[in-house]
Amino acid sequence: MTETAKTPAKTSGGLLRSSAIFSGLTLVSRFMGFARDLVVTARLGASQTIAADAYYTALAFPNLFRRIFAEGAFAAAFVPTYSRKLADDEAGADHFAADAAATVAAATVGVMLAAQLAMPWLMYLINPGYADEPEKFRLAWMLTQLTMPYLPCMALAALFSGVLNARGKFIISAAYPTILNIVMLLIVLPQKDPVQAAWWASGGVVIAGVGQAWICWWGARKSGARIGAVRPRWTPEMKALVTLAIPAAIANSATQINIFISGILASQIAGMRVWMNVADRLYQLPMSLVGVAIGVALLPRLSQALQKDDHDGAQAAMDQGIVFALALSLPAAAALMALPVYLIDALFTRDQFTPADALATGQLLFHYGWGVPAFVLLRILQPAFFARQDTKTPMRFSLISVAVNIALGVALFFAIGFQGVAIATSVAAWISVLQMWFSLARTGVWKPSARAAVKITRVAIASVLLGAVMFAANLFRAEIEGEIGTVMSHGVKEISIVLICTIGLGLYPVLLFASGGVTVAEFKAALRRRRGDPAPTAADLS
Repeated sequence: MTETAKTPAKTSGGLLRSSAIFSGLTLVSRFMGFARDLVVTARLGASQTIAADAYYTALAFPNLFRRIFAEGAFAAAFVPTYSRKLADDEAGADHFAADAAATVAAATVGVMLAAQLAMPWLMYLINPGYADEPEKFRLAWMLTQLTMPYLPCMALAALFSGVLNARGKFIISAAYPTILNIVMLLIVLPQKDPVQAAWWASGGVVIAGVGQAWICWWGARKSGARIGAVRPRWTPEMKALVTLAIPAAIANSATQINIFISGILASQIAGMRVWMNVADRLYQLPMSLVGVAIGVALLPRLSQALQKDDHDGAQAAMDQGIVFALALSLPAAAALMALPVYLIDALFTRDQFTPADALATGQLLFHYGWGVPAFVLLRILQPAFFARQDTKTPMRFSLISVAVNIALGVALFFAIGFQGVAIATSVAAWISVLQMWFSLARTGVWKPSARAAVKITRVAIASVLLGAVMFAANLFRAEIEGEIGTVMSHGVKEISIVLICTIGLGLYPVLLFASGGVTVAEFKAALRRRRGDPAPTAADLS
């Protein structure tokens, strides 16, 4: 009896430590990805070379399948099934994992070979704008052929990562994406010629993929899993697994279809793929920070309340989640909208990445910026449906979002140019948020309390004030850099943007607490995890 009583406490402590480590390593990976993009854009450029568009095409195509199937649908179906089997029969669970690994490996290798053989023709579909530039077209399809083995590598990495998560081991799951960033930095940094750099970068993707798959397999083995190599078998278990994965693939494909359509449009303008990738990195960075904070402190509490059918607890958790999500995302949106070109120019303009590229990227970043709160709110609203085993409603809203994004994106692209793609993405995200918000309110599941509404208003006021300060800094950029230039001869623009961001990070908490949007006591309470709270999963923190 004593041992039984002690075990949960020990497990809980281990899970809390794993959550903190997972969160920290996730942030390290995000920042290293940012450093990787700084180096890649400097070496490959954007609109002035053919190398960058070709490379980002080569990276995007295997990632499209990876996100829809390998890390999305298949992982979502595999992990819960493996976890249930692991609780009953460890050896049986590992046999199931071995069959799943063989199935996913066979499927992804098949996709890889088919894509490599059909690549010249596929390139006309995925990047029709390259057809008028024979050199870029040829380089793009050759590099994409080279990077396609990344797909089966990452599929296996995702599966073994799922095994680790099911066994309560999170360190390698959080750390393995960093391998790609390290390899890319080491390979690309010494390169001088953009085309050569693109070849080396594409080869580095495959090298990193092999390393990621290996370290996840090694980690799973060290955790006690015994997953051997077997022939693919179409067993009833594999049939059930694939059947579970198909609806998840449909729901998960919404965002990826939007990215795919955006890529087709981007191929019409030289450098646009790079502009989109850089803007994506900038607005995803604060989203990652928000995601980690929400995942560690709030989402587990929300899930627990919903699963216990505790309406008051769920209401309080949802209110708190929405307020904190906006308290973290609205200031990020304000900063991105106040100085988008300044951010891009100060951080990325060097070598092959020109001021014209920075201007175009900044224009995209501005429109992605006002979509950031919507992207974050989706992380809070979706669990309210999933916890009640309602996956069809969010899927329906996602499909509506895809339709809006495609129709609006194409229309705006030909009406106003490349900025229309970012506008459509943000509009579609806000439409999804509004659909979920009103659906939850209409069904009586949740609507913000009067107290939450007041706090949201105060958070918005604090964010607007922060945005005004950032906009003023943008207006006086020349004067700020001039002052820094009197004491520094190098890195003036980089130092200036770091200084401005540091001031903003210090100023916003003062504005937030002063406005009453969030109090110091509420902030401390939200970060205080209780022993009974479940630890966040990789999906929570991604």
